[in-house]
Amino acid sequence: GASGRRVWRRRQPCWVSGGPAARRRQRRAELALPWDDPLWGRRGCAEPVAGPPWAGPAPGPAGRHSMLPRHVQRLGRDWIAHWNGSQILALNSPVSNCTRWAGYYPWASFPLPVAVDFSANWRLSPFFGPWRQFQNSNWQLDNFTRSSCFHLPNANMKSEGEEPLTKKRRLSGRHDTSAPEEDTNISNQKEALHLSVAKNEEKHSSKKGPVKRHWEYFCQHSRTMKILENKGIDQSNTESEAKFDFTVMSYNILSQNLLEDNSHLYKHCRQRLLIWTYRFPNILQEIKQLDADVLCLQEVQEDHYRTEIKSSLESLGYHCEYKMRTGRKPDGCAICFKTSKFSLISSNPVEFFRHDIPLLDRDNVGLVLLLQPRLHCKTNAAICVANTHLLYNPRRGDIKLTQLAMLLAEIASVAPQKNGTFCPIIICGDFNSVPGSPLYRFIREGKLNYEGLAIGKVSGQEQFPRGQRILSIPIWPKKLGISQNCVYEIKQQQEENAGEKLKAAKLDNTQEIVIASERLSSKLQHHFKLSSVYSHYFSETGIPEVTTCHSRSAVTVDYIFYSAANEDIAAQPGAEDSFHGGLKLLGRLALLTEKDLWTVNGLPNENNSSDHLPLLAEFRLIER
Repeated sequence: GASGRRVWRRRQPCWVSGGPAARRRQRRAELALPWDDPLWGRRGCAEPVAGPPWAGPAPGPAGRHSMLPRHVQRLGRDWIAHWNGSQILALNSPVSNCTRWAGYYPWASFPLPVAVDFSANWRLSPFFGPWRQFQNSNWQLDNFTRSSCFHLPNANMKSEGEEPLTKKRRLSGRHDTSAPEEDTNISNQKEALHLSVAKNEEKHSSKKGPVKRHWEYFCQHSRTMKILENKGIDQSNTESEAKFDFTVMSYNILSQNLLEDNSHLYKHCRQRLLIWTYRFPNILQEIKQLDADVLCLQEVQEDHYRTEIKSSLESLGYHCEYKMRTGRKPDGCAICFKTSKFSLISSNPVEFFRHDIPLLDRDNVGLVLLLQPRLHCKTNAAICVANTHLLYNPRRGDIKLTQLAMLLAEIASVAPQKNGTFCPIIICGDFNSVPGSPLYRFIREGKLNYEGLAIGKVSGQEQFPRGQRILSIPIWPKKLGISQNCVYEIKQQQEENAGEKLKAAKLDNTQEIVIASERLSSKLQHHFKLSSVYSHYFSETGIPEVTTCHSRSAVTVDYIFYSAANEDIAAQPGAEDSFHGGLKLLGRLALLTEKDLWTVNGLPNENNSSDHLPLLAEFRLIER
């Protein structure tokens, strides 16, 4: 027993002594190994590990051989596995030669030859110990096919339902180019390897078709135009010159950095579907097929936008405007429009971060464009298109409302016409708020009394929010320069100051108290009466529509809001007030239910490469 083990440590390996007694002593020693030893008795890696007889003589001084279980010792060195004589899988990654094994594991639950990489710096879990602990370990199968690799990616193997303890933080700056070219090459090689494995996999598995979305019409004219378009008939003689129809898309394309930092949301996805080189062609194909005149994109990663997205969209006839998030966040919002339909009047980025206001310490952004219609449009009315991605945190409704107020104030400064009314407005984005929530109602109804409202209930993302702190009155400080009517205070304050100077001598203390209470009003307002393109529930069944679907949730958080014309049957009553004309909703691309999306394994999937669905609507510009 113990004496045999000590003798074995001092002697040569069993293939040197060669006798049956030596082999029995070695076997007893293997069974007595301490399982909490990460290197199984191998305390140093200064010399290479001795191998089995077919591996050649073991270099280094005698007695410095690895004390590994026999089923691991016989695994051999680097290998090339031929599968069915046609597929070849090679392991060439450079790792320490003191701990490198590969081969067939008879105790594993799959019959395939696999490659396993270890590093001497890892603290390995004792998976060679108790079988129950091995079975409960979190093994990740990446592209598990007849030609795929088996990886142990984490030092401490976690249980299946456990999330990463902390999200990865990108420490690089906005335009960090300090990464060596070798890292880039290795990254490209890895993506190429994943794609080659994916191609082999598709040969042996049937690809599910995309879930179909149909077009919903709100007027007969739109249906007729779609039929003519599909038949290839010239529409120039079928419609009046005064009509200007156009389509708008809102699409959160899922930044690759955010995908990798929140990998626990995509446990249901196969690894190859999450690679950017697989995802981007799918996203670009969706944009081509839907062929919108205006694109409002969220989570557009800056390096991808600079190297691929912008040039690809420009080749499709779009002009692109982009606003990157502040701080170290590498993504942002983009608005792209077809130059054949619009010309740019002005581009107005909005930064929600303010270094002098503690409340506004988040780096979300917005973008507001003023566009001039082209073609056969007789009207001179411009169209204001806004795009944003509000803060996600469900328990910071105060920040969400403040960010929304800043966006509305910028729209109010861009959209006014010479006659004092507003031009037609379209607001797209990921608002991280569900239908019916206080934030949603504020956008739709133009007013919100937030007195006594819990900060965690503003967005409605959590049914039972943890934080029950009440919104302060007012929500944001006066130095932000935005009033409770969601407009910039400069002109409004000048008018109020002029009136107050005339009345100052006549006011008594009671009236001063009344004015102070009015200034601390808990009522928010905005001047835009907006309608939503989508109704958020299917009228036939009452089942909710879904715009995003991943491992954690399936809800609606993406919207297209618009200022409706008087004759728009899809708009809410009174939506035409304060506008010079407006927009009539002609049709929309129908959304899906959660059940529909899980028939194709949720989002992302093989055909839809974002965790959000694109929203698409067709409008007609109406003159008053």
